[in-house]
Amino acid sequence: MAFREVLVTEVKEVLRAWLAGLGKRPAAARAGVNVKTAARYIRAAQEAGLSRDSGEGRLTDELIGVVVVAVRPARPAGHGSSWEALAARECEIAGWVKDGLTLVKIGEMLERSGTAVPYRTLARFAAAECGYSSGRPGVTVRVDDPPPGRELQVDFGYLGMIPDGERRRKLHALVFTAVFSRYCYVYLTFSQTTLAVIAGCEAAWEFFGGVFPVLIPDNLKPVVDAADRLEPRWNREWLEYAQARGIAVDPARVRSPQDKGRVESGVKFTQRSFFAGEQFLDIGDAQRRADGWSRVRAGTRVHGTTRLRPAEAFAEHEAPLLMAVPDEPYRVPAWSQAKVQRDFHVRAQNAFYSVPYALIGQQVTVRADDALVKVYHRGQLAKVHPRQPAGGRSSDVADFPPGTDVYARRDVDRLQRMAAARGEAIGAYAARILDTDLPWTKMRAVYALIGLCRAHGNGPVEQACSAALELDVISVPKIRSIVEKGTGAQAAQAAARSRQADAAAGKVLAARFARDPREFATSTGVRMRVLPGGDG
Repeated sequence: MAFREVLVTEVKEVLRAWLAGLGKRPAAARAGVNVKTAARYIRAAQEAGLSRDSGEGRLTDELIGVVVVAVRPARPAGHGSSWEALAARECEIAGWVKDGLTLVKIGEMLERSGTAVPYRTLARFAAAECGYSSGRPGVTVRVDDPPPGRELQVDFGYLGMIPDGERRRKLHALVFTAVFSRYCYVYLTFSQTTLAVIAGCEAAWEFFGGVFPVLIPDNLKPVVDAADRLEPRWNREWLEYAQARGIAVDPARVRSPQDKGRVESGVKFTQRSFFAGEQFLDIGDAQRRADGWSRVRAGTRVHGTTRLRPAEAFAEHEAPLLMAVPDEPYRVPAWSQAKVQRDFHVRAQNAFYSVPYALIGQQVTVRADDALVKVYHRGQLAKVHPRQPAGGRSSDVADFPPGTDVYARRDVDRLQRMAAARGEAIGAYAARILDTDLPWTKMRAVYALIGLCRAHGNGPVEQACSAALELDVISVPKIRSIVEKGTGAQAAQAAARSRQADAAAGKVLAARFARDPREFATSTGVRMRVLPGGDG
């Protein structure tokens, strides 16, 4: 079995089970991990401050991140050292398997020749690489029913074709059967996806009036990504749903229908009694009739095994023991993998979200629900954003490289304040530069002005800006020339002297490039010509 990424949801499921009072082995079974792995999760959480009397509220992203760091194995090749040792002797092991040797005997022979590995690792390697099969005989033992209100078995079954608009489609039934009472509910769907299973579960809780604490599914692809009798790998969305609803999932073994025999017979009964020979208008019509069939036909019949009416047995023995139906409907989150782009944003559900710029080029995991988008890097929560609509963007200034956020966000007000912090005249000069209909087109000029302050100090630039404002000269290259030639003080003094002289003479300062008023004067005299014989 190749090494895979430690899932945040798996760690949380182990710790949830441990907080609920379960031991390491049942906690590992609930999360679908090895018992030794579960023990490492629990030990790391205890070292991080988690105790048995802590509530589930202590299972924060920060605590889970600490646990992930503590238990992450260093396996650059994807397997542990024991697996690599077995890989070097694959031909020998395959020969022993072909000769019919048991795994115990193979383990003894390997140890004799200096290769001592755990039995579980040998079993996984022999099954995955050498064609080993246990070949156990088909013997089964009937298991007693659990206490009332504990277990609910679920399975998919194909019913047939029904109309869907102008075409006909395959109809599937997700059948839920209460193990103790045999009371069942049928949810109809055209697809066998995680969304369909979750929607079916939500409808089942409404039908039963409560939530069963233990769910026993088949190895449904929407629920189990990789089936294994000891360590099934859960679908991430499904595991998070189980955590949100507080249920434990105990899947049946591969090709072992006897593990969920109660619902197996329920699927056959649904096919024969509900669907066979009936005509339906569409899936909506079929679902309404399935609800009635579940309550009346399936619920009030005398069950062949229990000899009780399932609806009555459920109402009397199981309904009072179920967990309450949640008030809010469950919103299925979307998990995805994304690469941090050069602009330190990731794309999730057709929107863009910033992450710390140090993660550029890294692969991250993104969880998006209706309200929030969370970004994880190697099990650590890296960023949280409010959910944006398709095409939207959420950028946090704290994620930008130092000194780039002002220009990137076109924050001209903040840029002007940065200039004003260098000096009063510098701030006024920057305000004059930005006083246009398109101020962001002048931001580079203000950055250049601030750059002069860094290169030459605030004092010379302040003097140059003061003199330029007196003369109404708005040009950063001119400020640079004054500062580099060292004429800032003289220019300021000359402007001050000119202002004082004009004030003493009672003159009004003319605007720059103003012309002498005499140039615009016109003659008002009229020259008259005396004509011969005239009176004038």
